[in-house]
Amino acid sequence: MEQLFERKNQLVRLTSLNFVRDIMNDINWNAQLICIRGARGVGKTTLMLQYIKKNYPAMSRQVLFVSLDTLYFTTNSLLDLARDFYNNGGKHLFIDEVHKYPTWSKEVKEIYDLYPDMRVVISGSLLLNILGGDADLSRRCVPYDMQGFSFREYLAFYHKILLPKCNLHSLLSAPEDICAAVLDRCHPLPLFKDYLKFGYFPFYSKNKENYYTLVEQVLSYVVEMELPQIFNVEVAMTRKIKALLAVISASKPYEVDASKLSSVIGVHRTTVVNYLYMLQKASIINMLFQEAKSIKKLQKPDKIYLENTNLLYAIAPESVEIGTLRETFCVNQLSYAHQVEYRKQKGDFLVDGKFTIEVGGQAKGFEQIAGVDNSYIFADDIEMPYGRKLPLWLAGFTY
Repeated sequence: MEQLFERKNQLVRLTSLNFVRDIMNDINWNAQLICIRGARGVGKTTLMLQYIKKNYPAMSRQVLFVSLDTLYFTTNSLLDLARDFYNNGGKHLFIDEVHKYPTWSKEVKEIYDLYPDMRVVISGSLLLNILGGDADLSRRCVPYDMQGFSFREYLAFYHKILLPKCNLHSLLSAPEDICAAVLDRCHPLPLFKDYLKFGYFPFYSKNKENYYTLVEQVLSYVVEMELPQIFNVEVAMTRKIKALLAVISASKPYEVDASKLSSVIGVHRTTVVNYLYMLQKASIINMLFQEAKSIKKLQKPDKIYLENTNLLYAIAPESVEIGTLRETFCVNQLSYAHQVEYRKQKGDFLVDGKFTIEVGGQAKGFEQIAGVDNSYIFADDIEMPYGRKLPLWLAGFTY
């Protein structure tokens, strides 16, 4: 176990506290078992190491961070590690990449039951199923999902412009105050354009030249490794899934014709819909429905977007269409904390069953949402609101 403590101490020492995401304060770290899920690269590991650095003395042996994809766990069990750690005074065990360990759910359940006064934090893929596996952890585990940077977090991380997040009601009812606070610190429009291309993942500053290569690696890892491992997708079919993503990324906001998609990529219609649900769960796409309350298992979605705008530029940079870009951003930012539905008429989206949102450029008029209560335009290329026409970038301040 000494090698694990040495590795933990080194990782914590190298972890920066210059920027800590707000989700740090949203998590109940005192819960006995926490699960942090998120797409590869969004910062789950950094978040856990930052918590350790902020809350435990350097070299503390009451806390341990381990990653289950290390060689140590090819010859040692997680359960044995937890027992030894606990018997030697361990209080807080952080387990990263939990989905890489075949019997993780069974052993985590046993750790939970055997050591009720030890806190455990696990992290892994968004595809992590705390309801299934060898043990049902749903009644024991408190789950939290992470996604990439909001526009607000991008400003803080890359440009040191610190601004508070705001709830949707405040954003819609008093946008002038928020916009004025932003304009006191920067001109948001050029930074917003950069965010749409490079701002969603926290590794742009490390390797700007190869940013899209890293984004493609994240995508490939999910499709080629996680889908076969977690959903038993045949490896030979991963090329079909990538072809499906290429079709979606090269289209305008995609109104779903499952039969057409089936014909284009050469798989059965039911299989296409099944793949779409996997990609949604993996945070690669966002699927919208006209009536979210009536969604049934494997029901065909009404509209599909890539999950974030950086994926558009990574997969099909020559095909990025401005309308697709704007709507993809809006859905991505608002769906983190709100229910977003597709509106076929009278607006683009219905948020939380109450607010109608139309997305467009600065010249966008109110014709399509005339007479609709609680309706707003999110318009690109403006810095200040004009009545119910709000800057599009403002949607990036909701988390």
